[in-house]
Amino acid sequence: MVKVRFYDEVEDSLLKFAVMIARHDGKWVFCKHRKWETYEVPGGHREPGEKIDETAGRELYEETGALDFDLDRVCVYSVTSVDEEGKEGEETCGMLYTAEIRKFEKELHSEIEKILITKDLPEKWTYPEIQPVLMREAKIRRGGYHDE
Repeated sequence: MVKVRFYDEVEDSLLKFAVMIARHDGKWVFCKHRKWETYEVPGGHREPGEKIDETAGRELYEETGALDFDLDRVCVYSVTSVDEEGKEGEETCGMLYTAEIRKFEKELHSEIEKILITKDLPEKWTYPEIQPVLMREAKIRRGGYHDE
């Protein structure tokens, strides 16, 4: 089990991930990793020396092939594992973004097998305890970003 929390801000050095709730032409953009039969929102690890906004742009490009896009910070999120006895593990923080993608590269060049552009949310999530929660928070904080 995991616990997802949200913050307006944290110390920059604590931000280890960037996750983007992405849309294109009013539809959701999800990624399918080559190794899994599930879908996820674009995102990934921050590289040493990288600004978190740079991480977001790099990961959005690497995972979706997005060439022309706008990124907007939503909030900081954290994920903490919780064992069966309720004991919490280490809290890991990332920055949550919304992304509006206008143009994609023709081919993907990463671990992502394909992208799915759809008006519906996926049935099979790679991170079902985390990413739907992030999407709901983006909707709350962005006044209906979810809605068509």
